[in-house]
Amino acid sequence: MRALTFVLLVVLASGCLPNKKVVFLQKDDLKKKDLPLDSAVRNYPMQQFDYKIQSNDVLNIHFGSLTDDKFDFLNRMQQDNSTSGGGGGAQGAAYIINGYLVDLEGNISFPVVGKVHVAGLTIFQIQDKLQGLSNEYLEQTSVRVRLVNFRFTVLGEVTQEGTTITYNNRVTLLEAIGLSGGFSDLADKSKVKLIRSNAGTVEVSYIDLLDESFINSPYYLINQNDILIVPPLKQRQFRKYFGQNLSIILATVTLGLLVVSIVNK
Repeated sequence: MRALTFVLLVVLASGCLPNKKVVFLQKDDLKKKDLPLDSAVRNYPMQQFDYKIQSNDVLNIHFGSLTDDKFDFLNRMQQDNSTSGGGGGAQGAAYIINGYLVDLEGNISFPVVGKVHVAGLTIFQIQDKLQGLSNEYLEQTSVRVRLVNFRFTVLGEVTQEGTTITYNNRVTLLEAIGLSGGFSDLADKSKVKLIRSNAGTVEVSYIDLLDESFINSPYYLINQNDILIVPPLKQRQFRKYFGQNLSIILATVTLGLLVVSIVNK
């Protein structure tokens, strides 16, 4: 009986997860009981991140001008592109379908103006470049540029796997996980795989989200087309397959003990 009890305790303990495998961005705070309240414990410098446009990115570009409509070819094209827009998700799809696709040479094309090279530039640099070009043709122009297909994919032990498209090109890796519904209970946060395309190469890196030093990591912010793969913990097999049948095992053991006690009477 004692041996059986010991085995059951070992099995149950093997399915437990300590805080050090669960809590995000740890330092030595888990061991402290008297952490200061309402004050900063540590400070980290904010990383500078200016996403540079690549081939196959899609830009939404809006031109405003005081030029008469019949001579404002840029604004007229903007109006033509917006006619197929809708509401909600349909409007977002229209932005992508009718946006300016950056070709393999890194250019976008306009009537009269011709091709404009934008690859390797930030959104604000493109905005300034187009502002200068439009000033040559139109009167008192204003230009607004947005990247409309910033995307990343999260797979593995998260609530909702899939690809997310956002208009915000400054997304942290933790925000990307949050947009996927967060980690599952069986996610291994210490070995998240990141697959990143960079200058014609594909980089594979592993990230420890349990360590607070990740805030200073070059992977803190998501890049265009990043793929995150979250592996399971070793306890996954126990929790998923054995744990759910524990009640059946206990019932069987109880029945066996009952039979033994009856036989021995």
